[in-house]
Amino acid sequence: MKFTVSQSALQTALDIVSKGIGSNTTLPILSGIYLKAFNGMLELQSSDLTISIKHQIAANVEEEGETVVSGKVIQNIVKNLPDAAITFEGGERTLSVICQRSSFRLNTLSAHDWAQFPEFNLEKTCELPSQLLSTMVDKVYRVTSKEVSRPILQGISLTVEDNTIRLVATDSFRLAVCDSNTDTPAGESFSIIISGEVFHDVLSMRSMTEKVLIGTTDNQVIFQFGNTTHISRKIEGHFPDYKQLLPTSCTASVDINVEDFSAALKRVSVIALANPSVRFDVDADGKEVKLSASSPDQGESSEHIEAQIEGDSLSIALNYHYVFDCVNAAPSKDLLRLELQGPSQPAIFKSNGKVNYLYLLMPVRL
Repeated sequence: MKFTVSQSALQTALDIVSKGIGSNTTLPILSGIYLKAFNGMLELQSSDLTISIKHQIAANVEEEGETVVSGKVIQNIVKNLPDAAITFEGGERTLSVICQRSSFRLNTLSAHDWAQFPEFNLEKTCELPSQLLSTMVDKVYRVTSKEVSRPILQGISLTVEDNTIRLVATDSFRLAVCDSNTDTPAGESFSIIISGEVFHDVLSMRSMTEKVLIGTTDNQVIFQFGNTTHISRKIEGHFPDYKQLLPTSCTASVDINVEDFSAALKRVSVIALANPSVRFDVDADGKEVKLSASSPDQGESSEHIEAQIEGDSLSIALNYHYVFDCVNAAPSKDLLRLELQGPSQPAIFKSNGKVNYLYLLMPVRL
């Protein structure tokens, strides 16, 4: 085979498919990238047996063909080349790469050993605005569980119904819910559980278009946008019924400035190295919240911040790492509402806007 392609387009394509390269050293073919030159196009594929990615770019194809090259090697070569035309030739056992005065000869793997890209017949589909979806995923995906023994909690629940997109994630210690309005076909609904890591990676891809099509089969989740197709395994099972965890009332509600709260929490938590607990003392009469932390080895810290408070005074302790995940997801210029029921009941953070956000966090012992 022989083809020529621009360095910038190829680097973008490699960045996209590299997210599907396998790390299983017992199967060298999975650490490679499949290249197929045909009909004025270069197709790149990667797979780790769980994820499969395909992306196409324009190329000047003089001789059609296919081969498999080391993903790591080809990425390192292309990213260090100038933004100029790159010519590839060969493919059966070796592949020559020439760009201006640079030349390389790479060993290749047989394309016959490459698994065919999965075929699929979409059962249900939903097309959504990618920028809005990306913003929403950023707010919830850090809450997904890291425990492989509970795959359902590694996923994000996506539902689209009545012109509303809703994403939900939980690791059993905390819960994040966000929703926003969008135009959807009347009477249609769409529901699926998608790996949080996959969801975030897909929406971060450089080839992302204005809208992304999400589809499902019996056991697959398919993303299609532009010249990119991303396939991953569907997470099977029933997502926890989170609505029963949400209280209908609270003892105290606290409205705090996100920027001031974040800065204060960052200063107070410097002491909380061994113990990530930060105490919140809500003073309804004084209209302030005292943040404090203590460590037997490091000492103590505290800071008072002004707040709009309704209800009773009370105290609660929270893991500040988890609180930071919430603060970082909230708009920095807005007010964040904290709703409390008692020292042993979950704390609920809320922010409203184009994307409504709710974050439930279990307390730690005072």
